[in-house]
Amino acid sequence: MENENIKVLIDGEEKEYPYGTAFSIIAEEYQSHYEYEIVLVTVDNRLRELHKKLKEPCTISFVTIKDTVGNMTYRRSATLLLLKAVYEVAGKNKISNVKIHYSVSKGYYFTIDGNVTVDEIFIEKVKSKMREIAVLKLPVIKRSIHTEDAIRLFNKYGMTDKERLFKYRRPSKVNIYSLDHFEDYFYGFMVQNIGVIKYFELYLYKDGFVLQLPTSKEPSVVPPFEPQEKLFEVQKESTKWGDMLEIGTVGALNDQIVSSTASELILVQEALQEKKIVEIAQNIANNPKIKFVMIAGPSSSGKTTFSHRLSIQLRAIGLKPHPIPVDDYFINREEVKRDEFGKYDFEALEAIDVELFNRDMTALLKGEKIELPVYNFKTGKREYRGNYKQLGKDDVLVIEGIHCLNDQLSYALPRENKYKIYISALTQLNIDEHNRIPSTDGRLIRRMVRDARTRGINAKQTIDMWYSVRRGEEKNIFPYQEEADVMFNSALIYELAVLKMYAEPLLFGIDKNEPEYLEAKRLLKFLDYFLAIGSDEIPKNSILREFVGGSCFHV
Repeated sequence: MENENIKVLIDGEEKEYPYGTAFSIIAEEYQSHYEYEIVLVTVDNRLRELHKKLKEPCTISFVTIKDTVGNMTYRRSATLLLLKAVYEVAGKNKISNVKIHYSVSKGYYFTIDGNVTVDEIFIEKVKSKMREIAVLKLPVIKRSIHTEDAIRLFNKYGMTDKERLFKYRRPSKVNIYSLDHFEDYFYGFMVQNIGVIKYFELYLYKDGFVLQLPTSKEPSVVPPFEPQEKLFEVQKESTKWGDMLEIGTVGALNDQIVSSTASELILVQEALQEKKIVEIAQNIANNPKIKFVMIAGPSSSGKTTFSHRLSIQLRAIGLKPHPIPVDDYFINREEVKRDEFGKYDFEALEAIDVELFNRDMTALLKGEKIELPVYNFKTGKREYRGNYKQLGKDDVLVIEGIHCLNDQLSYALPRENKYKIYISALTQLNIDEHNRIPSTDGRLIRRMVRDARTRGINAKQTIDMWYSVRRGEEKNIFPYQEEADVMFNSALIYELAVLKMYAEPLLFGIDKNEPEYLEAKRLLKFLDYFLAIGSDEIPKNSILREFVGGSCFHV
């Protein structure tokens, strides 16, 4: 075999290459066929880095920075380039830690601990160094070492979060990436050549800086830096909660699980969330003009449980909350427009009878008695079942729907009578100091578990529809999140350790020949970092119960 040519199917074309040909050579041959840089390759539906070599007949397809997985590869590699530049500019002896925190605008927010002044001059020096290194087109070298050796290596580098992470690593090997002798660990594949990282920008922000990067939508354009102050502050608050609990990374969480303090951790985290809900309820009670509490957030944020818990706190204060789902104002199904895939687009504002909603809410505000509709999802029609409502002095309506932050939904209602709440599961936990956990991963795992439990939808179907869900969020929810009066982070610092036991069997059920297998494999690798926590000690009113079951609410 080693002396023979190997047959390869590429884009429907059969070709032959010598045994041991690097996929980077094949990619270079095909690069002119693609508008954007090729960064990875799939070999028989298995993701591979370009330095890997051809050893048997296979079907190949290329992954560019336009693809979602390619864009994430670009972002990880840009982080490596940034870290290399930061250490060169500042000097290793002056830095105790460089931390990636959370997403800001379309980039990542970083802080530096040590004897370093992070100002405009420093940022310009780092940016210049990044461009200088990128122009050299240096290779990103990957080597595999024993886990024990990796622990010693990161102890030597002072990367204590990684040292702690690998204490719980079951595989015997760890992949280490290096760029011009700077070594680090990254969760996920990397580019082969750092010269690919052409598009980035750095911005001084708060106590650190933001590495702004392209999205898969426009992979060669760095989007404008548009910080979202309210979102940043709620993420910062959640990070402080993590610091208070002494849990900022997966390794620290695993330490708590091993030391049998998970029960206390669950109670403290739930208490912190309840404290925040009490504060929100008090803000509403302090303003007698508020009659409409408008709640919106992306998929699997726990909106329903949050609404119930908020209502309980409002009752405890003396108010009388009444839930109203905006979904009850859907127009009849046959009138709903279809998207480009031919499916009913229920996420569009046009799918709601906005005029009727405003007419009803205005009548309630005036003290009139009205009959509220109920949407029958089986028949696809709006019905009236004798649900009459009239607002008294202490009554408030708790309205939940994806458009609740958009004033086009409630255009007729005075702003002073509305209190807008944005809720999302903003993961405050990182894998380690240089590898963040995207909030969308947490929400996807939540939804996967709930879909399988309550809707008979398997993990393959959930992954398949996730792109459409995310697209709807980008259009209908995220642009309005800064309109909220308050934001609530529904992510629980311990939740992925619980969801792990529910999600893993679902993900293992996806066949390796299915298109969703690559995502399933990525999520399985991700969940492997966590030690498991049983669900027995989770309170019945926890937001997590909305997904794993056993809630005291009808969710």
